[in-house]
Amino acid sequence: MDVSYRIIITLLIIVSALSCRRVGNIDISGEWSFCDDPHDLGIGEEWFKKSLNENIYLPGSMAENGFGDEIDTSTFWTGQIVDKSWYTEEKYKKYREEGNIKIPFWLQPDRKYTGAAWYSKIIEIPRGWDKRSILLSLERCHWESRAWIDSIELGMQNTLATPHSYDLTGFATPGKHRLTIRIDNRIKDINPGINSHSITDHTQGNWNGIAGKMEIYSEPLVYIEHVSCFPDINTGTVWLDVNIKNAGDQTVNCLLEVLCNKSDEKKGKRTRTEKYHLSIDPGLSRNSVEFLVGKDLALWDEFSASTYDLDISLDSKNGKSFYSTVLGFRKVETSGGQILINGRPIFLRGTLECSVFPLTGYPPANEEAWKRIMQIIKTHGLNHIRFHSWCPPEAAFVAADKAGIYLQVECSSWANSGSSIGDGKAIDRWLIEEGESIIRNYGNHPSFIMMAYGNEPAGINQNEYLGEFIDHFREHDRRRIYTSGAGWPLIDKNDYHNSPLPRIQGWGEELKSIINSERPSTDYDWTARIRAFDKPVVSHEIGQWCVYPDFSEINKYTGVLKARNFEIFRETLENNGLEEYSELFLSASGKLQALCYKAEIEAALRTPGFAGFQLLDLHDFPGQGSALVGVLNAFWEEKGYISPDEFRRFCSELVPLARLDRMVFNNSDTLNVECQASYFGKDDISQASAYIEIIKGEELIFKRDISAPELKTGSLNNLGVFSIPLHDFEAPAMYTLQVNVEGRSNSWNIWVYPDKNKLTGNNILVTNGLNPDAIKALQRGENVLICTGKNALSEKAGADIGLGFSSIFWNTAWTRGQKPHTLGILCDPSHPALAEFPSRFHSDWQWWDAMSNSSAINMEVFRKKPETIVRIIDDWFQNRDLALVFEGRCLNGGLIVTGIDLLNNTEKRPEAVQLLHSLTGYMSSELFKPEVLMDIQELGSIFPEDKQP
Repeated sequence: MDVSYRIIITLLIIVSALSCRRVGNIDISGEWSFCDDPHDLGIGEEWFKKSLNENIYLPGSMAENGFGDEIDTSTFWTGQIVDKSWYTEEKYKKYREEGNIKIPFWLQPDRKYTGAAWYSKIIEIPRGWDKRSILLSLERCHWESRAWIDSIELGMQNTLATPHSYDLTGFATPGKHRLTIRIDNRIKDINPGINSHSITDHTQGNWNGIAGKMEIYSEPLVYIEHVSCFPDINTGTVWLDVNIKNAGDQTVNCLLEVLCNKSDEKKGKRTRTEKYHLSIDPGLSRNSVEFLVGKDLALWDEFSASTYDLDISLDSKNGKSFYSTVLGFRKVETSGGQILINGRPIFLRGTLECSVFPLTGYPPANEEAWKRIMQIIKTHGLNHIRFHSWCPPEAAFVAADKAGIYLQVECSSWANSGSSIGDGKAIDRWLIEEGESIIRNYGNHPSFIMMAYGNEPAGINQNEYLGEFIDHFREHDRRRIYTSGAGWPLIDKNDYHNSPLPRIQGWGEELKSIINSERPSTDYDWTARIRAFDKPVVSHEIGQWCVYPDFSEINKYTGVLKARNFEIFRETLENNGLEEYSELFLSASGKLQALCYKAEIEAALRTPGFAGFQLLDLHDFPGQGSALVGVLNAFWEEKGYISPDEFRRFCSELVPLARLDRMVFNNSDTLNVECQASYFGKDDISQASAYIEIIKGEELIFKRDISAPELKTGSLNNLGVFSIPLHDFEAPAMYTLQVNVEGRSNSWNIWVYPDKNKLTGNNILVTNGLNPDAIKALQRGENVLICTGKNALSEKAGADIGLGFSSIFWNTAWTRGQKPHTLGILCDPSHPALAEFPSRFHSDWQWWDAMSNSSAINMEVFRKKPETIVRIIDDWFQNRDLALVFEGRCLNGGLIVTGIDLLNNTEKRPEAVQLLHSLTGYMSSELFKPEVLMDIQELGSIFPEDKQP
């Protein structure tokens, strides 16, 4: 792949209309005439010569203007559909009927169109422009554009990430002309991958239209075409690569003037001015000049988002050309396992942005919308965004510059699922051109510190291709660091790795993951998983923890995309008689989701020399089967179960940490805790204030100061090890261990149980099934506790339900049913059955043992349902009525049934011992008065046939 930078620059006569200030622009947004072209008739019939029969408003999409086809079972989608049950299963039949089409895969557009569409407008070129260069800029075309001025075709462009620009010089004479744009959103010879967030219906949708700034502007015949800034923080200079276009036929002498000022100062306060004399030959020339800003520099990073404005003018006999761009003095590099900004290690606390914009179906091109997103990210303690398989508009870079947010940008591709790279296909060349255009248009922004080809590629020759990809971009532009692809491959030429290895639940691990197979602790990290790498590792797409849908969100979808998937899930819940639990399911599953994210993030922070993480995701991902993985919804709004302040306790530049080998103790144990602080602040702290405390409710039980440690920025700081005997602690009880450093607090719930518990009451039979002894006891009017244990139920009672502690990973539809299948528990913590098993209404670490050694019982087997004491929150695709513990009457006795194994290996399971103690204590008390009479045959049906009475 011998790609010449100079050749590409020469060929790409694309001007970024957003990164520079132009004079005399003509805004061509507004009403255009329009016609779709599903049969590709327009070119042959020369539609560029005539008026079109509809009207449309631009910028915008066809869908926003009410054009396109209504959704039906034959709608063509751009995106992989893993679970095709909507097309075949009886339960979805009513959602396939005309007038009630509702799909569960992703947000559903009102209308959908894939193909060519024509847009036409009469423009008027002013007098005086006849001896000037005239250019057309169209921001955010989706996707391929072809342009005509009257009957003259101007060419074709197909970048997804950057403005499409056309040179009208010599064709657009003063007066009126018909400007025609043909937009085609089909995948043709260039296939970025149907799941690429640049084009897929999983997120923004594969729309047709133009969504950004639209203008015609004029320049002198000799004008500044583009400027790239290469700052040096050591010398205070910036090298300017100034591309100048001479559209005439003679060499012209020019005066180039560079004016520089701080961005937060008024334009009148110039920092520096410099002039340069140039001689410009006809055509496109590249001119390098050195400009000294000064030694007293304001550097850009997450703490000081300082930038400069460069105003550049070119004066010649043809007139004056102006160009403005941002300049940020920062240097990004790597050292060992860390990424450095201006010589200081940073820790990337990132989230993905997958082009999720439900109201419009495309990303906003205005700064204010992106400023809001950046602010929300910062309030949650994050400093980084990865744009998964797409690149945002200019406005996002501007907002990130001002907020101090680090960006990883990708070349609009997820070359998988029908696509591949390195195999000689058209996508190989296109990715280079797309990357060149991205850097050309956005490369001056200091926030743009990282770049990848895209996401998780396929291709036999992908390693070789991506190595050459990195070589090419690194050779010509070292203003950022590069990696091959997000996720893989982890090749030697990467500056850093996006690796999926360091996370607590990986694809396909199911119940064998750390969070579901190892007893709860906070004493692990990723040192062993990154030891083999000599480059910084940024963990790839950690989290993916789901929460139950918030059905109150449905009414927020007032734009082109509707939450018909949520409507399906809500109707299923109602059909199963569980609609009253909707908000409780959201809150309880949300608390578990937040706990999983806390565990995930803290493991990364506990790892010495780690470079950071990228969450999937801070906000919901609406596609791929509906991946409700955000603590925020698709509109970046809170869901009500964790605030930004709470999230920032475990996700910030300073996070107190506690290493605990377990979360559940007996009161004969000693709690040993190693205190640490992950600190990536602006400066070292010489004598930090710090202390550790244990709280029960509102009562302070224990407090000890940590002697004024020094916090070194860019590292994991050890604060000391503390041993706390628990023999005087009240048990059973839940306590909160809290570590406080420099006014920042982080906490962990722990549980202390009595050392020796026994069954309460002698009139209770505890057994593992509805065996003859249990039946006889019930006949005698005695109380029975049945502990079914794991893998002990009949098929109709829930044998196929995969139960684990964590929330659902991504979602069951896209992962083909990977376990776990549920979203934690919901209980009333004041229920007397839990009096000796301190709980909140949701899953916490003391429930890990129960959820790891149990079955979920489907209560649909009962015509008259017994009372559920502890409920399991089901997958929203199923919404089954699931119980972990329920009670009722059977024959003449009282009965509690639990799916938990409370009888085996209890010497290593203090939670099981304590829960058994609590349940039997309740059953032996006067409070145990179950009301619902269960049919013994129905009760027996929860067991396999060979174990039924």
